[in-house]
Amino acid sequence: MDLRYWLEEAIAANEDWAGGFGLFSKHPSLRVDDARFAAAFGTFSERLKDNYPFFHPRYAGQMLKPPHPAAVVGYLTAMLINPNNHALDGGPATAQMEREAVQQLATMFGYETHLGHLTTSGTIANLEALFVARELHSGKGIAYSTEAHYTHGRMCGVLGVEGHPVPVDDRGRMDLDALEKLLRTGRIGTVVLTAGTTALGAVEPVHEALALRERYGVRIHVDAAYGGFFTLLAGADGPEGLPQAPWRAISECDSIVVDPHKHGLQPYGCGVVLFRDPSVGRFYLHDSPYTYFTSDELHLGEISLECSRAGAAAAALWLTFQLLPPTRGGLGQALAAGRRAAMHWAELIEESERLELYQAPELDIVSYFPVTAPLTLSRIDEESARILQAGMTDAEDPVFLSTLRVGADRLASHHPKLIADTDGARILRSVLMKPESEGYVDHLHHRLEQLACA
Repeated sequence: MDLRYWLEEAIAANEDWAGGFGLFSKHPSLRVDDARFAAAFGTFSERLKDNYPFFHPRYAGQMLKPPHPAAVVGYLTAMLINPNNHALDGGPATAQMEREAVQQLATMFGYETHLGHLTTSGTIANLEALFVARELHSGKGIAYSTEAHYTHGRMCGVLGVEGHPVPVDDRGRMDLDALEKLLRTGRIGTVVLTAGTTALGAVEPVHEALALRERYGVRIHVDAAYGGFFTLLAGADGPEGLPQAPWRAISECDSIVVDPHKHGLQPYGCGVVLFRDPSVGRFYLHDSPYTYFTSDELHLGEISLECSRAGAAAAALWLTFQLLPPTRGGLGQALAAGRRAAMHWAELIEESERLELYQAPELDIVSYFPVTAPLTLSRIDEESARILQAGMTDAEDPVFLSTLRVGADRLASHHPKLIADTDGARILRSVLMKPESEGYVDHLHHRLEQLACA
């Protein structure tokens, strides 16, 4: 796909559409001299170089990668019109695209009915899910694991709801025995389960938690912001296949959040919130004397806490899904490549004398640490920090990683031979969410071994 060609086509398509409304004079207050713009753009483009190469497989740090060219073209084309998907008169075409793309995601998760829409982030999507949960279980608290994204604790504060962190097992997944003990108190109205934690990509036992919902009458919300698209690999043949049970159980949960700006190949920000029961739309009811007047159909702003939202985000997602739909044969192929890369690297680390695997990857996040002498947590922490810095500052062959701080108890449960001379240590963490990582992971491993013995 020739991005430059299609960006020019995007501009041409906009000019052709706009020309149908007749000529008018642009106001002089908005005119900018080309020379002034060139100077400003030169400074602008230089400043943008102060970024890490998120597009390159040598970047294996945080959950960052560039959008697909189709998303870029779709976003730019719609952005030139600048629709607002709050109301149908603000973005009639892109509002319909949003409905269609969200329907595809609801189908991906197995929802037969749904109410849902795009948001500007997973944080806002989770806020909406917890807002509805609060309305349905007034006065009740919200439980989430200690490995859940920190947004849940923050949003409980925003909503004035009591948050209850629940301990995790040695794999970083919610401990359901601890959860049930909390549920017996009668203080919990909603349980948040994470399908792909941001630290390790751990998938919490959604299928087992459903029995607790029936027993205690709680609501189940699934935060699949990071891992949601991996449902496409549930039950797949080959090494990338995932266990079906937790992913299939998501279709029975009350609400879901997923971020297309992660594995959905979209630019920031693009989150999605889905509710299984469309009747929860009643909690959004409001009136506006100057909005919602062009159609009797439901406007997206009538089922959203946000008001103005970029129609361009919906356009980008819709166009991407036309080419790479959220199916196993579409987007699933890109996720499969990242998962295979993670599994392959885990095997290489297990064979290494210089690196040690912290725990086997569940999705596409690899965690590991340098083998030090002595094997103390303080030395591991120092070496992890050194390798991180040395890798990202190397001029010839840089590699970009991230670190994860793990408590001494968790480290000891995985690796009893470690000497706990401090309360925890930083280990290394790599996110292989770009499919190109599959062809680059051998080099990454070789480079890390070099850095580990420097």
